[in-house]
This record gives sequence, structure tokens and C-alpha cells, in this order.
Amino acid sequence: MAEQITDPEAQILELQKQIEQLKLQGPLKSPYDVYQTSLTSRYCSAEMTQLFSQRSRHSIWRRLWLGLAEAEHELGIEVVTPEALAQMRAHLTVTDDDFEAARVEEKIRRHDVMAHVHAFGLVAPAAAGVIHYGATSCYVTDNAELIMMRDALDILIKKLSKVIANLRAFSLQWKAEPTLAYTHLQSAQPITVGRRSSQWLQDLTFDLENLENVRKNLKFRGAQGTTGTQASFLEIFQGDHAKCDQLNVLLCKKFGFPACYDISTQTYTRKVDLVVAQAVAGIGATAHKIGNDIRLLSNFKEVEEPIEARQIGSSAMAFKRNPMRSERICSLSRALMAKPASFANTLSTQWMERTLDDSAIRRMDIPEMFLLAEAVLIGLDNVTDGLVVYPARIRSRFLDELPFMVTEAIIMKLVAKGASRQEAHEEIRVLSREAASVVKLEGKPNDLIERIRNTEFFRPIWDELDSMMKPELYVGRSIEIVERYCGAGGPVEKALAPYAQYLAHSTTAQLNV
Repeated sequence: MAEQITDPEAQILELQKQIEQLKLQGPLKSPYDVYQTSLTSRYCSAEMTQLFSQRSRHSIWRRLWLGLAEAEHELGIEVVTPEALAQMRAHLTVTDDDFEAARVEEKIRRHDVMAHVHAFGLVAPAAAGVIHYGATSCYVTDNAELIMMRDALDILIKKLSKVIANLRAFSLQWKAEPTLAYTHLQSAQPITVGRRSSQWLQDLTFDLENLENVRKNLKFRGAQGTTGTQASFLEIFQGDHAKCDQLNVLLCKKFGFPACYDISTQTYTRKVDLVVAQAVAGIGATAHKIGNDIRLLSNFKEVEEPIEARQIGSSAMAFKRNPMRSERICSLSRALMAKPASFANTLSTQWMERTLDDSAIRRMDIPEMFLLAEAVLIGLDNVTDGLVVYPARIRSRFLDELPFMVTEAIIMKLVAKGASRQEAHEEIRVLSREAASVVKLEGKPNDLIERIRNTEFFRPIWDELDSMMKPELYVGRSIEIVERYCGAGGPVEKALAPYAQYLAHSTTAQLNV
């Protein structure tokens, strides 16, 4: 059986005395005198930081205690009285005084759950003897974490849909703008600006699908007892197995979960945390790739992230326009991508039915994972909704490389006129190397086309060279691919359909700093 609460008057008076003494010590230190995580002070929304706040967490505990007591009452446990339930309902939000009471209790008992049980009992004395009846600590800690992860996933999914909507619009807007493509960061067969951004977009839709799947499949721990056997509840219900099952059905209904996990030990399996982490961390990998691409394009002066009118790039070099938002996205993403390894280690070291070495690390890992992911998405929303494209610069750089880009087309035209494909390839290779040497060693413009004009082997296509020097000719099916993927009725539109109402009223995320 779980520990029962005694409520002697002397204990209550002593606790109240200690709380009053703490109040007399004056206000807490300034927030500037204590360490704060930059996630909560700089990068994340009030919605996400509040979700993982202490008041939120411990108020969820109280809701869980109330839900358990209500279910027990509904299943015929008479010691849980209507008066007890009424008092619990009246104090579901943990107050500052409640926190002080719990803090004092925890110093005495070295157990945070029992400290909050006692604090709840102080304000709901009619329930003090039945709060946590039949439960183990993980009833509140684990179920609360599942509730918070579910709600955090809902926040992330909406924010991710906004980023996807941004890039969908961008891809369609720039679907026909030719640009150099790169393999090995060397110029390769051209694509379009919108075709490149649609690559980013596809990775983000994979992330959306993964988040939706883990959100849909997330279940509840429920009331499983100390090692997952429900022994305490079987005793409470006097051997009635059906009521043990009904208890969890009621709890799932009260807290909005489809079902409980089939098997739990003292905890729900930490495999769940790892599965969630792998989906959430996928956002970090995608975002890092996008951020890096934007940083490279910024260096080429082709595409830049938005910048504010008075934003400073460097304290020393006034001309600098650094991609600081994309750099922040990459920085936060690296931290996010590391989280699955931590959750995997926690899972792997859970001896038998549970060890407590999962506790301290999960207190940090779960909130940090979601805060990091949200910070990344806030940055991505801000950047992707304000990307600046420089078509003239893109075309200029394209034309520098275009002579190399047309070589494949030249080979195909020569072969169509009867030339040997291998001979044409060799002639082009030799001239291309010569032209590249002029560019690299002498700093002169690319003169490959002139070399071709002056080489007799290429006479059959001399008259066609001018008409071949158009970037639009070499982007393949880039436009069609973007339209098919991002356009009406395409995969992206279908992926965003469930979030249409949210997107209709959403605005671009603004960075705090």
C-alpha cells in the first residue's frame, strides 16, 4: 500500500510558522544574480516556458491526484468523500505559499512528491488522508511528463506547419529563377531557387509526419502501482480485476489519452522518451541543413536572411551583414540533435523495474529538448518568412559558370550531328581545363565559348552557341517539380490542411533578441 498521510495539528502549525519566517527574510535575489537558461530568457515563447514551469508541472500533479481520487470515488471507494474532492478541485493551481510549504517539507522528507502531497493536504484537509491513495510517485511524475510532452508536441507541430507554409510560398514564388546547383560545393547542373527551397521543404514535411505519428501514438502510464502490477489497486478494490481496468479507462478519458501502455514497470518505458526525442531532434538536423545552406548563399550574396534597419553585424567591421539568425538556428540545432543519445543512455541503464538515475537527467532533458526545438522553429519561421533573394547577383554568378554548364548540351548536339560522343567529350575536357586555368591563374573571365568558336571540331554547332547561353535552358524540370510538390492538390498542401485555421491567424515569429 502507498504511504498514508497523517495530519496532526502541530505539524501544520510548524509548517505555517516556517513559511512565515521565510517571508520575513525578504524578496528573492534579483534574477540577474542567479543563473538562467538562455532558452527561457532569450529564445522561447511564453507558451512553452510556462508549460514546463514548476507551477504548471505541480498543478498537473494536483489534477492527477484529483483525477485518481475521482475515479476511485466513482468506482465505489467510500473513503474518498465528496467533501475531499470539492476541496481538491478548489486548489488545483499551486500557489507561492504551497511551494513554500512543499519546500519546507522536502527538506524534512527528501522526497519531492511526498512534499507536494503534504502541501496539497494543507489546503485540502478533508482529502489529506486519501491524496495519492494507492499510487506510487511515478503516477504523478510520469503521467505529468506524458501530458507535458503531448502538449509540447502540439505546440511544435503548429510552429512547424508555419515554417512549411512559409517555404511553400517561397518555393512557388521562385520556382523559375535559375541558379547554380552545387555538388561537393562545386558548381553543378543548374536548378532554380524554388527547387532548392523545396528540398528543404520536403525534409520539414518528413519532420511534421514524424511528430504527428509520435503525438498520435503517445499513451498514458495511468495507475499501475509500484512495479506495474497494480497490486495496491487490486487490494483497494478487494480483488476486483475489472475495476483495476476501469480505473485506467477513466483516467485516460479524464486526461485525453487513447489508452495506457500495455506494460509499465514503476515507470512507463523510457523507450517512449527515445522515440519522441528521435522525432523532435529530426527538426534540428533539418534546420541545421537549412541554416547552413542560407549561410553559404549569404556568402555568395545570392540569398540572405532578413535584417532589421539598425541591426549591427560586427562591433568592429561596420560593413558586415552576418547571418546571425541562421547561425543561431545551427547552434541550437546542434544541442537538439544531441538529445536522443542522452535518452538512449537513460533507457539502457534502467535496471530491472526502475532505477532513480533517470530522474535528475530527465528533469533537464525533456524540457530542454522541447525548448530547443521551439527555439529552432521560431528562428526558422522568422528567417523563412523574410528571405531576401538577389536575382541579378544570382544571374551574374550563373553566367560566370554557364560556359561549363552548356558543355553537356554541346556534346549531345554534336552526337546528333554524327560526331563521336567520346571524341566530343575529350575535346570539351581539354578546352574546359584551359579555360579554367585562365580563370584561376590569371583572374580573367571564362573564355570557354570563345575557345569552342575557334576550334574546328565544333564547327557544326557554332551557329547555335548564342542561343544556348540562356540559364533557363538548363534547369531541367525544376519548375514542374516545384509545382507538382508545392502547388494546389500537391503533397505540401495536403500536409498543411489540418492546420489551415491556425495558419490563417498566425503571424511571423519575432525574435526576442
